[in-house]
Amino acid sequence: MWQVGPLAFAAPWLLLALPALPVLWWLLRVSPPAPRSQAFPALRLLQDLPPVEETPHRTPWWLLLLRLAAAALLVLGLARPVWQPVGGGGGAGPLLLVLDDGWAAAPDWPARVAAAAGALEAAGREGRRVALLPTAPPETGEAIAASALMPAEEARARLAALRPRAWAPDRAAALAAFEAFRVATPGPIATVYVADGVEHGTDGFAALSGALAAAGPLTVARAEARPVRVLPPPRAEADRLVLRVLQTPVAAPTEATVLARTADGRAIASATLPFAAGATEAEAAMDLPIEIRNQVVRLDLEPEAGAAGTVLLDERFRRRPVGLSAALETTADAPLTGDLFYLDRALAPYAEIRRGTPEALLARQLAVLVLADREVPEGREREALARWVEQGGMLIRFAGPRLAERPDPLLPVALRAGERQLGGALSWDRPQALAPFPEGSPFAGLTPPAEVTIERQVLAEPSPRLTERSWARLADGTPLVTHVARGQGRIVLFHVTANAEWSNLPLSGLFVDMLRRLVALSAGVQGAEGETPLAPLEILDGFGRLGPAPPAAAPVAANRVEATAASPRHPPGWYGTPGRAEDAAWRRALNLSAQLPPPREAGALPPGTRVEPIGGVPAERDIGPWLLALALLLLAVDLLVSLAQRGLVGTQWSRAARTAAVLGALAGAPALAQEPDGAAALTARLGYVVTGDAQVDEISRMGLLGLSDFMNRRTAATLAEPHAVVPGRDDLSFYPLLYWPVLPDAGVPDGPAAAALNAFMRNGGIILLDTRDEGSGEGFNPGARAALRRVTRDLAVPPLAPVPDDHVLKRAFYLLQDLPGRFSGGQVWVARDQDRANDSVSPVIIGGHDWAAAWAQDARGQNPYATIPGGARQRVLAYRFGTNLVMYALTGNYKGDQVHVPAILERLGN
Repeated sequence: MWQVGPLAFAAPWLLLALPALPVLWWLLRVSPPAPRSQAFPALRLLQDLPPVEETPHRTPWWLLLLRLAAAALLVLGLARPVWQPVGGGGGAGPLLLVLDDGWAAAPDWPARVAAAAGALEAAGREGRRVALLPTAPPETGEAIAASALMPAEEARARLAALRPRAWAPDRAAALAAFEAFRVATPGPIATVYVADGVEHGTDGFAALSGALAAAGPLTVARAEARPVRVLPPPRAEADRLVLRVLQTPVAAPTEATVLARTADGRAIASATLPFAAGATEAEAAMDLPIEIRNQVVRLDLEPEAGAAGTVLLDERFRRRPVGLSAALETTADAPLTGDLFYLDRALAPYAEIRRGTPEALLARQLAVLVLADREVPEGREREALARWVEQGGMLIRFAGPRLAERPDPLLPVALRAGERQLGGALSWDRPQALAPFPEGSPFAGLTPPAEVTIERQVLAEPSPRLTERSWARLADGTPLVTHVARGQGRIVLFHVTANAEWSNLPLSGLFVDMLRRLVALSAGVQGAEGETPLAPLEILDGFGRLGPAPPAAAPVAANRVEATAASPRHPPGWYGTPGRAEDAAWRRALNLSAQLPPPREAGALPPGTRVEPIGGVPAERDIGPWLLALALLLLAVDLLVSLAQRGLVGTQWSRAARTAAVLGALAGAPALAQEPDGAAALTARLGYVVTGDAQVDEISRMGLLGLSDFMNRRTAATLAEPHAVVPGRDDLSFYPLLYWPVLPDAGVPDGPAAAALNAFMRNGGIILLDTRDEGSGEGFNPGARAALRRVTRDLAVPPLAPVPDDHVLKRAFYLLQDLPGRFSGGQVWVARDQDRANDSVSPVIIGGHDWAAAWAQDARGQNPYATIPGGARQRVLAYRFGTNLVMYALTGNYKGDQVHVPAILERLGN
């Protein structure tokens, strides 16, 4: 391959034909004279004709130049010219393509694949064989290994099947795989290394890149000036979640956005974290009401999609409402001696604390109610408590003198009269320590400190079921914590006081851990936290999308989830009890970012390494077919001109007409780029309303272009490139459908614009208004709903209703249940009443699913915007909705009329 600036030739030897063009010039200078009809008289008349010496005609200079240009274009086109070619690695021998496919590669994975595909394209032009070496362990658990050498076309198919992993690369294992590859493939090689630019281990990048450079020419493709970010699990505080984002330093100030999502994918809150220039960490608080906070199941870092930017929130991050009540509220908070003093301080960091009488506390939703040495008198209060426990509440009671004297039925076990104390009749010689917690207890896995002792307690009456109702015991076997299930709820009794009067348990950290586990148990979380294995239920892929667990994924012990690093054996995602995957309370989250160190840039490259940036790099373009097509066009023009010179195309071809044809052919290519006025009337096409925001307008253009391409390939419709329109200035009658994204700052359309839009709807046109903030996209476009009211204030919008299941919009071409776009889950509104004057077609459709972003295709034919949360399947449904929408705009209620065909045929038959 020979390269001149941005132009390269894959078959440069064909350029040797260019010096032969002067010979062609000499041959083309002469052309035979045009034949002429002559009526000859008798032979004797010829005797008197003077002999005329005929000379050949000269070829016109412009025709000669046309033929030379056609010959030169043929030579250049056959030489396979490529504009802005991607380097193939240089050197000689086969090409080794090394690709970092760990978590850090996910945010710009399409750009990385494009860079790798460009290297494979160049290798294919050069006839090189290729081997692939991913650096992340495969999800099957097998060892990292380089592929065998293969043709570039086969390597391109394997590259397309690669996806980023939800764990870090193992460059040490990749280095061992490379050494094995070199043993099997000696000789010179060239290497292209698509690196993520992050150091994942001590000197791992330096060792691997050094070995690659030692084997031959090394080209490293990596993103420049793009931070690599990690979202660690948040810190749960009393009234907020404290978010922290880590990144590699960049020179310019940046910012990141964290979205809080519910189980159905809706974004219900967001927080922006600004980074100063060169900063590596930012922090922000997300303040949420307790009811909303407990709905959040995941946090997503935007715009960086990936497993490192996704945090799943299990019950450890919930704040459950806990009520505290004591017999005497006036002394309940007395320092060190109050009944609620230690309880409040132990639970406040993990729960929402509420105070009051039991009746007042039960007036609101409550997960746990703690009664500290407070008797429950017979009557309305006891009945309300019993009913609340039956319905799923957890009642935690602490003993004391009052409860010892007057026990009530709301206890897990029957109590003996009086209490057992040091020096009493039922006493022990010295304070008792705690025995290890039994398996099956919610406290299993906790280690009782030796310094925690009990001096006084209330005793349970012996019974056959006392052992199974004991969650904690003293060293002598007497119960310390007992429980019993009542209906859907539970009653728990600590046989000691909630202050330090009977024991020093409230002074220990064990007291906090025991209460925290009980609060978690109130939400349905399994109590056994020991070695109980939790199976993988749903697993995050490298892009941060949940899916089924791979076969190699193994269970994790419950007490090791937080300390387990993500790997092929334990990928990040939801772990829990099989068969209860739908119950979020029975799941534990294993997050990739919980065990990731702060990201740091990779070390220096070996000397002589060529660096190519990725992301935003223009794709190479093969211009050979265009040159050959232009050469054929010039040859066709030459043929017509030659026939005209010989008089074979009629006398109507004057010299001026021939000249105009030649000039028109030469100028035809650029003229095609400009559409004449009124081109919209020549073929069907879609339109989008200009908003004034360049990015939004570009998304609208790419979206309608992608939808048009989808329909042209899948249906009989033929749609031209979409047009941008300004209501009131452009004629809207040419477009069956207008797409209008609503911006938060959109104003009221002026008089001419409103009149044009009303006329458009009145004459059968459809406007699709998209607020881009519904369903899973809630919070993406704040203020859009208020802007929608402003935009439609002067428009003749009919009364609206949600799209019914039998609406034509759901069956115009495809049978659909939902109408998603980039987002899903929101309502889509159409005209409520049937208007026969307009064929019962709704003139306006309103939703907020950001359909254009789901349809959008860039210059590479790729979809630049992720569909949330359904991924590729959701994008297919978005295209199908777009197809139904356009068919609805083109054919009206044709599908609806088909329902009545049997009745019409029956009437015609009669």
